[in-house]
Amino acid sequence: MAAPKAPFLDAAGKKSKDVTLTADVFAVEVKPQLIHETVRAEAAAARSGSQSAKSRGLVSGGRSKPWRQKGTGRARAGTTRAPQWTGGGVAFAPQPRSYTLKVNRKAKRSALRGALSELAGRSALAVIDASGFKEPSTRAAADLVGGWGKELPLVVIAQPEEEAVAKSFRNLDRVLVLEPSELEVGALVWARSVIATEAALDRVKELAS
Repeated sequence: MAAPKAPFLDAAGKKSKDVTLTADVFAVEVKPQLIHETVRAEAAAARSGSQSAKSRGLVSGGRSKPWRQKGTGRARAGTTRAPQWTGGGVAFAPQPRSYTLKVNRKAKRSALRGALSELAGRSALAVIDASGFKEPSTRAAADLVGGWGKELPLVVIAQPEEEAVAKSFRNLDRVLVLEPSELEVGALVWARSVIATEAALDRVKELAS
């Protein structure tokens, strides 16, 4: 398959030239099931799993039988800590647990390449020059996004040292700014378009290869 191209955007969001992308990363077969499994694993890993409640065995008190078994006219009861009692334990009480799902490293990288290839295939991936942002400017970022004219939501990928880029885009509505190390398949699936700086794009290639 021929190597895809991505537009290199100027400050106005217009294409100044084309950037040739690596076919091994941006022009591979998209495997929806693999992407689905990876996104599920990422969402599961984000869950804290800290929910907890006390079962009847953990609630204090209720040792003695509240009344004798027979002759009172009331239903028999063995403890005031049963779930039907006020202050009693919770039936089937949730306990802290891990929701982690296993996805192999090769499968994760393949899913990442597939998500990137899907974006590149419909021309929803663009590259910018980080040096164009000497200082943070939300207006400049908005002009660039508006000039490009692609559909939101948008993911912007920038290196940690490209702070001016991150600060420029992070206040825009429906725009998520990430470092390459933070990039997940779920973010690429959520996004309708992606903008990356040159340095960040090189790093993404390394992570996906």
